Amino acid sequence: MPRVPVRLMLAPFFGLAFVFAEARGRDDAPRRNLVLFLVDDLGWQDCSVPHHSASTPFNERYRTPHLERLAAEGVVFTQAYASAPVCTPTRTSIMTGRSPAANDITYWILHGDQDTSAKHPMVRAPEWNIRGLQEEDSTLPRILSDAGYVTIHAGKAHLGARGTSGADPHHLGFAVNIAGHAAGGPGSFYGAHDFSAAWRGGGNVWDVPGLEEYHGRDVFLTEAIAERALAELDDPVTTGTPFFLHFAPYAVHAPIMANRRYLDSYAELDEREASYATMIETVDAALGALLAKLSALGVLEETAIIFTSDNGGLSAHARGGEKHSHNAPLRSGKGSAYEGGVRVPFVTRIPGVTRAGTRSDVPVISHDLFPTLLALADVDVPDDHDVEGVDLMPAFGGGPLEDERDLYWHMPHFWGVHGPGIEPYSAVRSGDWKLLWFHPDRRLELYDLATDVGESRDVAAKEPEVVKRLTESLSKWLARTDAGLSIDVETGDPVALPRR
Repeated sequence: MPRVPVRLMLAPFFGLAFVFAEARGRDDAPRRNLVLFLVDDLGWQDCSVPHHSASTPFNERYRTPHLERLAAEGVVFTQAYASAPVCTPTRTSIMTGRSPAANDITYWILHGDQDTSAKHPMVRAPEWNIRGLQEEDSTLPRILSDAGYVTIHAGKAHLGARGTSGADPHHLGFAVNIAGHAAGGPGSFYGAHDFSAAWRGGGNVWDVPGLEEYHGRDVFLTEAIAERALAELDDPVTTGTPFFLHFAPYAVHAPIMANRRYLDSYAELDEREASYATMIETVDAALGALLAKLSALGVLEETAIIFTSDNGGLSAHARGGEKHSHNAPLRSGKGSAYEGGVRVPFVTRIPGVTRAGTRSDVPVISHDLFPTLLALADVDVPDDHDVEGVDLMPAFGGGPLEDERDLYWHMPHFWGVHGPGIEPYSAVRSGDWKLLWFHPDRRLELYDLATDVGESRDVAAKEPEVVKRLTESLSKWLARTDAGLSIDVETGDPVALPRR
């Protein structure tokens, strides 16, 4: 009997054709379920939900109707940031509530005995935690598991390095691990390739584990992960146990590969950009399938959903069209100190908390998710676990946070791809001011994001008092977190703090 392509079998699944189950009737108030939908490399403009003051051509390019629904029923944060401009530092910050500097996980990881930093002619990376998170670390899923939650990881982990305990999400507190391991990108998005890099001559370190049932089949990786993840929700709902689903598709990370059943919608784009658009639409279809599954199980109104990305959108390479332009009006993209590298989409729907159709310009950052998700679960942050993130519940209700605060970034590594702001750096945002300190030549740049979101006008020379205040703030934070500073290759010494 001929094998039916999985994409055909999944078409009703992703088209929301579910038979809706009758909601559970319980006298006791249910504990809130949690879903963190963490997309990989999804830029601020990579969806049809505007995060700018008005819709842009990029918003009009992409088809994300299910994210539009989430936004219409919840809150869009227009000034949300990743903890870092690359993946592992952000992902581990979410799991701990601490900045990359405080975790000493300031770059992406792969092997437990290798520094992945690219070579720079003027500075080199300091010593840092190249192993990532380990089984002895206090993590969000471990705390939730101890509080009675079923913890499910699905997709990209990239939290602990290969050859260490943290490579397996089970060792970090997840009861279920679907396709997560040390590598941050897939060998392939095609089941026909066995999700392996063999088709491109790549090593097996990139092969996605645990999805052998889909090997040789006509299925896209995002669809396979979604199918497996949603099946894991049945048991906790049946038993009345709250769950935390960390849904982290490898998409839209490279290699950029088309989900061919969506290609006809993007005939006007060049081949590479059309392929990228299909990856985004496939992620949105997975979100739609999740919403439908939660409705079918009768728990949609008991579930908090947060949708965001781990860093800005890829733009320096591997894309079609002009480099460094794919996050416009933001400057640059993934790997960069500029807004295109760190500003990300952020949409949340929390029944009983968020107000439908709300937009918020409160600046938030990825490591806020740790205390926020614990608060949503009514679980305390452990007394012995220091966090830098703050509980976003007041902002979810449409108001300000209780206290104004500065946001900080620190990445003393060179990504290896050249482009605007792709250098070892530290930065602070205070109000609408953003100060950048680039380690190689120690230069300082200052931007007023209220009037210059594209960071095209450096006003450091015109605002010496602001520069002085922010360099002091940044220097104190770097000292407080014991941040590793770039090493000057000529002197062999760490670069001096930027305070004046």
